[in-house]
Amino acid sequence: MNAGEIKLLYEYNCWADRVILTACAQLTPEQYAAPASFGPGLRSLRETVLHILNSERGWRLICQGAERVDWDELTEADFPTVQRLAARWQAEEQVMRAYLGSLTEGDFAGMVRYQEDDLMRERVLWHCLVHLVNHGTQHRSEAAALLTSQGYSPGDFDFTLFLDQHL
Repeated sequence: MNAGEIKLLYEYNCWADRVILTACAQLTPEQYAAPASFGPGLRSLRETVLHILNSERGWRLICQGAERVDWDELTEADFPTVQRLAARWQAEEQVMRAYLGSLTEGDFAGMVRYQEDDLMRERVLWHCLVHLVNHGTQHRSEAAALLTSQGYSPGDFDFTLFLDQHL
């Protein structure tokens, strides 16, 4: 993949995250934090969307060469409302855009090394960045199911819909 394609996927990812956050903003604080009655891991909606943000932030830090011990995960206590989470997410988007903008075409083919459990992993940078988008898709789908079960479907957030609206 080239730099433009990776950046396009990341813009889609940001747009899809905002679709979910917009739907989350319609909930009461109690609905947002309520334990899920179904789904993987029975995460609350707040836990699910926070996991997406933590993963996006974590993968950016990994891609930038940070050691996992050098950063803490964001916690639910830090984000009691959707608005606080959305503001933090917007800041993370800007940091990620700046990071992606700093990369050369050749950087995307470079290697990323990181520790996972007791194993040292090695991946091509663009693979990590595509994983970030794919991972978000999985968990946005879980969030969408939780939102829909409460009567607040986020609607469609397909890549092709993003392209229709942005190209």
